[in-house]
Amino acid sequence: MRAIGVLILAIAIVANLAVATSRAADEPPTDPSEANAPATQPPASTVPVTPKDAAPPPSVTIIGASEAHGVLGRDVRSAAGEDMGRIVDVIVDRGGHVRAAAIDFGGFLGVGSRKIVVDWNALRFGKIANKKDSITLELTKAQVAAAPEYKEDTPIVVLGASGSLQPLQVIQ
Repeated sequence: MRAIGVLILAIAIVANLAVATSRAADEPPTDPSEANAPATQPPASTVPVTPKDAAPPPSVTIIGASEAHGVLGRDVRSAAGEDMGRIVDVIVDRGGHVRAAAIDFGGFLGVGSRKIVVDWNALRFGKIANKKDSITLELTKAQVAAAPEYKEDTPIVVLGASGSLQPLQVIQ
């Protein structure tokens, strides 16, 4: 849906530029000395040049409404149906690959809750066609309760279901 919005915005911008250009061409000059001046044409040798650093047009991908869904704010439940919280952040490495999800876990109505981080591969997305569908976490409530709290700008402890998560590489 975001791609369609960007495409519509681009079309609107181009249309507005075309209207403004045609209005400027139809308006009489405001400087009296320009009123009697003959219209000048660029020399025949002038060729419009595209700047070398001009960006190519962006690609557009359309994803069907049933093909993908956002995960932020989604409820997370254990395989046993226990409430595990909700996804509040997605953790990516420097290459942009999704590594983990931060879950707001515990507490009541946001009081006493804390953020913990779980391996992305421990999440199962099954049926998430609407916002009421939850994501399943392959960990128990007791395992998640024992996880250390996630705080930004500190080393991230990622709780994984299989222990197969590779550590993030630190680049200085």
